[in-house]
Amino acid sequence: METADHTADHTADHFAPDLAALARDARRLTADRPRTLLGIAGPPGAGKSTLARALVAEIGEGAAYLPLDGFHLSNDQLERLSLTSRKGSEPSFDVRGYVALLTRVLQDTGHDIYVPDYDRTLHEPVAARHRVPPSARLVVTEGNYLACDLPGWRDARRLMGECWYVQAPAEVRQLRLVERQLAGGRTAEGAAEWVATNDGPNGDLVEKSRGRCDRIVSTIGMDMFNYRP
Repeated sequence: METADHTADHTADHFAPDLAALARDARRLTADRPRTLLGIAGPPGAGKSTLARALVAEIGEGAAYLPLDGFHLSNDQLERLSLTSRKGSEPSFDVRGYVALLTRVLQDTGHDIYVPDYDRTLHEPVAARHRVPPSARLVVTEGNYLACDLPGWRDARRLMGECWYVQAPAEVRQLRLVERQLAGGRTAEGAAEWVATNDGPNGDLVEKSRGRCDRIVSTIGMDMFNYRP
């Protein structure tokens, strides 16, 4: 079965992704180099982290996971920058720190590299939750802004062997995002307002980067992965 559209000029919503086929394509990126970065971009709620983690689990020892969310600024820094109400927006990430880690991942293939993450219970970034071992030839990194044509993000995009764009219908993303905010402790009204005023504009920005990606992958049928982080 076709798994995704390789061009950024067509939609892929009608394709159900086949994890094994996607993993084979991802592994091919390592054919002529010691280590490769595969970027997974897309708007909030599209299923980026689910796909990235599933790919890493499918590939096994030869792959590792590196989420952009580990480079969220802390709540103290967001308050200092007056970005508390725009947490998750493009300027609320340490893009230079992210690029520095991507560069190290490609250059330092002989040592363990520890990777930060974002904790949705603490609502803060946490250090060293993930690890890139020397055996990992493919590092799958995912986040909203990986393909954006903006300062810092362009540098990140250039380091990637490929960048895939994950899309999902707006109504599916809306439901996922509201559920995420409810799970994080917001009221139903607060969750709906956050999605409308923050996740929505963030998604509009990310959608403009779709054409800078190598492949479009739909998350319709993603429950076939039987994978939960």
